[in-house]
Order: sequence, then structure tokens, then C-alpha cells
Amino acid sequence: MSRTDVTAFVALGANLGDAAQSLRDALTALGVAPGIRVVRTSSLYRTAPLESSGPDYVNAVAEVSTTLTAPALLDALQAIEEQAGRERPYRNAPRTLDLDLLLFGGALIDSPRLTVPHPRMGQRAFVLVPLAEIAPSLVSTVQLDAVADQVIEAL
Repeated sequence: MSRTDVTAFVALGANLGDAAQSLRDALTALGVAPGIRVVRTSSLYRTAPLESSGPDYVNAVAEVSTTLTAPALLDALQAIEEQAGRERPYRNAPRTLDLDLLLFGGALIDSPRLTVPHPRMGQRAFVLVPLAEIAPSLVSTVQLDAVADQVIEAL
């Protein structure tokens, strides 16, 4: 018996090297990963670092359909980050690639390794704006108004 497909949303970000190309490469890697199909992707956006330092970030959000469990999807995301040279020297360090699982169907997950919905997604324009582009029913005007002071520019 195969698992039923689950719709999940993944935030992508990078601010080291060719960040836009890193996101395009990550989307390609997601699309060929077993059990994952990329359904749609947002535009790329440029944002200033938030709670971080370094150059501006390039961000996007992807909707995926997956037969994986949430922990297995997280494993796949972390493997793609590792292939992109992701290092974690300290919290919110500049990065070659960051992939965050935002939503996993209607699941509520609170474990030491994974929290879904992502606990800070509602505080970040770099998540809400691209998410609203591809899944407007998931983002409210109130949420967008709350992050209106964060500068975000479509590329």
C-alpha cells in the first residue's frame, strides 16, 4: 500500500555565492528526489537579512506533493542543503542554502527536531509574500500587514 500524497510548502533561502542559482538548483534537486514532486514555485525575492548578517537573501517558496512522512521530507531537505555546502557554525549564520518545512498538509507537529507549521513563518515577509503568491488562501491580509515594514523585492 502506498502513502497518500500530502501537500507541503518549503521555504528556500540563500545569501552566499550565487544565491539565485542555489535556489534554482535546490528546486531541481527537490524535483528529482524520490517521493517529492514540485507542484509550483513562487518568484524569487530579495530581502535584507532578518535576525542575521551578511549579504541580502534570495528567497522563494515551493509547493510540493510528497509521499514522504514529515521527518523523511525534512531529511531530504537537509540532504539537499548539505549537497549545497550548507554549514551551521552558529544560529542564523549566512548560508549557501536554507530549506525550511513550513506546512505539511494540515499536520501539527511539535517535536525536538521539527515544528510544523513553522513557528516563525508568520513573522517573516520573505515567507509570507512568496507563499501568498502561490497559495493566497493560506495567507491573510492581516498577516501581510504585520510584516509590511520588512522590505522585500521581486527579482
